[in-house]
Amino acid sequence: MVIPFIISEQNLDERIDQVFGDATCWFVDAILAQIPITESVGIPWVLIILLGGAGYFTFYFRFVNIRSFYTAIQVVRGKYDTVENKEASTAISKEKKHKSTSVKGEVSHFQALTTAVSATVGLGNIAGVAIALSIGGAGATLWMMVIGVLGMSSKFVECTLGVRYREIDTDGKVFGGPMYYLSKGLQEKGYTKLGKVLAVLFAIMCIGGSFGGGNMFQINQAYKLFEYVVISENAAIHGQGWIFGLIMAILVGVVIIGGIKKIASVTDKIVPFMVLTYILAVLIVLGLNSAAIPDAFRAIWHGAFHPQGVIGGFVGVLIQGFRRGAFSNEAGIGSASIAHSAVKTRFPASEGLVALLEPFIDTVVVCTMTALVLIITGQVDAGTEINFEQGVLLTSSALESGISWFPYILTIAVMLFAFSSMISWSYYGYQSWSYLFGRSKRTEYVYKFIFCCFTVIGAAATLNAVTDFSDAMIFAMMVPNMIGLFLLSSKVMQELKRYKENIANIEMKSNQN
Repeated sequence: MVIPFIISEQNLDERIDQVFGDATCWFVDAILAQIPITESVGIPWVLIILLGGAGYFTFYFRFVNIRSFYTAIQVVRGKYDTVENKEASTAISKEKKHKSTSVKGEVSHFQALTTAVSATVGLGNIAGVAIALSIGGAGATLWMMVIGVLGMSSKFVECTLGVRYREIDTDGKVFGGPMYYLSKGLQEKGYTKLGKVLAVLFAIMCIGGSFGGGNMFQINQAYKLFEYVVISENAAIHGQGWIFGLIMAILVGVVIIGGIKKIASVTDKIVPFMVLTYILAVLIVLGLNSAAIPDAFRAIWHGAFHPQGVIGGFVGVLIQGFRRGAFSNEAGIGSASIAHSAVKTRFPASEGLVALLEPFIDTVVVCTMTALVLIITGQVDAGTEINFEQGVLLTSSALESGISWFPYILTIAVMLFAFSSMISWSYYGYQSWSYLFGRSKRTEYVYKFIFCCFTVIGAAATLNAVTDFSDAMIFAMMVPNMIGLFLLSSKVMQELKRYKENIANIEMKSNQN
């Protein structure tokens, strides 16, 4: 066969490194440039902007990440679905001229949430946490939690804008995301040319990110763990990553051909299962070592205010959140707003509130539990820098300390994490692709075919240069997105007030009855 022959060539890695390394070296260096903190540790300038923006939005929206947390849960549960009814209140009936008065969209609040979570919950929660702790010690955990909480505000802003400025074609298919709120939203503000330029830049970067961090890196790391845990070194298929990649490409292709509805129908089943499975495995290990949990929390608290902990926390979130594929929560990157744009709602702020739950689930809950297991089992030594593959294996060893067959559960979880991240990122990439090249079936299938080809290649290569390139592409998405978020934050405030007024009217009417 031609494909396996080409993919299994020994010089495949060198060719990929040459294509992605030499041609884009200047781009990677510019985006990943770091501001030095110590002689050996630096923070990328883009991360400072992301964190600064998250802090600004938290204050601007009066701690919406905390004050509206309970409301967000109620929206997901469906408590406020009656607000979507035109006759639910007199306040709503007065809004018939508002562009969001009809309930349009393709997926429910819960499905939109699981689709976006499927792209964020991934290898960063497993390997990235180990890397963070190896750099900053136990104290890095607290800073990851803080950054996760702040990121909830950024996620609220971008996903509210995603719904407000989305486009829906005659077939009911939704097209949304930063490309649309940058072009249409900034046009409303009088920055038409700036909006178009930023929208195109974001679309280009998102496509690159979908092929690299959202696809090739995911499949590559999933295969590495599968090979380590399941495949014997003497097995005939050892080192034949293209076989694993080809199988995954077929499975991914079957799902993504169906569009966001098919993707959502898969993620709303996979995400709860894989997250609960992973959390259950972690809880068992914590239960077996319950006596050590108080000491672990004390180590986190004391280490958080040690310089090593501070640096490690920020750099750890960098690695696990933004530098490795699915990242921790994507807050400020803009990608999640593409999935949330497809929700069925008349109120953009309703989905913004749902979206702010993502960083909490991903970073505050899952990452913290992973950190506790690693601290309690003593798998990570602070000051010993490790790579991503080593991070996965350390987490696997930590789970194995509880029950010997737990690494097999982790392998299944990683494969599901990778699969769900890939199908979600394929949707992000296609939305950007359609923005640039049109919405015809031909352009859609061209993108999806290319995406599946990269899946096969990703499983067979080592991806040194590809990883840096895809990291840079994903980081670069932040630049046009954050400009738009700052300039359009007043629009988000209007939507938040409008939605909360309607909720208040519904509750008042309910109390009267």
